[in-house]
Amino acid sequence: MPKRIAIVEDEAELASLLDYNLSHHGYETQVLAGSEGTLKTLENLKPDLILLDVMLPGPDGFELCRAIRQSAVLSRTPVLFLTARSDEVDRVLGLEIGGDDYMTKPFSTRELVARVRAHLRREDMGNEPAVFDLGRFHLDRGARRVFLDSRELTLTSTEFNLLEFFLTHPGRAYSREQLLESVWGEQRYVTPRTVDVHVRRLREQIEEQADAPRFLTTVRGFGYRFEGTP
Repeated sequence: MPKRIAIVEDEAELASLLDYNLSHHGYETQVLAGSEGTLKTLENLKPDLILLDVMLPGPDGFELCRAIRQSAVLSRTPVLFLTARSDEVDRVLGLEIGGDDYMTKPFSTRELVARVRAHLRREDMGNEPAVFDLGRFHLDRGARRVFLDSRELTLTSTEFNLLEFFLTHPGRAYSREQLLESVWGEQRYVTPRTVDVHVRRLREQIEEQADAPRFLTTVRGFGYRFEGTP
């Protein structure tokens, strides 16, 4: 079955260009203009990945992404932001509210297709029917679910990938560059700041006090280390 991609973009010319290029590479696409009913349409569509413009005529892309992350149907669907706004604060905000990637217009369709492919390949790699336990954590790769004690964590696609890496590599310190290489892989356009944002989001879910972490600790001047049984 071809992967299904939702293109939420109100600029008709760009939406048509994305539609053509992604379809040409074998993806099933659906273009949405970003109206009030977009969330419901996305839930019915159940795409494998969402391309989401920030500047939309109705609720903007950030607001829609927040709703996506609260949706039982879409909460784990990768979201790739498309925007003309290149400020770092916008990129960080996009990641903090649950976006998995951020592309600034203008961009090459070749790079966009490469990023889409990387995200979808990472999703497929996570579908191995294997479970893993570490201390109070239970990881189910096949279902892409993580439990802390009996509580299931609500994670975005990238957060799941990062926590999966930490759970399967406990006790060793990793630099931000090593984490970028291991978790983000070919997406080398992301910066070390991206790691910090996602680590902070993970801490908010797994730590009793995010500012005093016991599981996901900081190695000062280097990076991070995951303590399986703190």
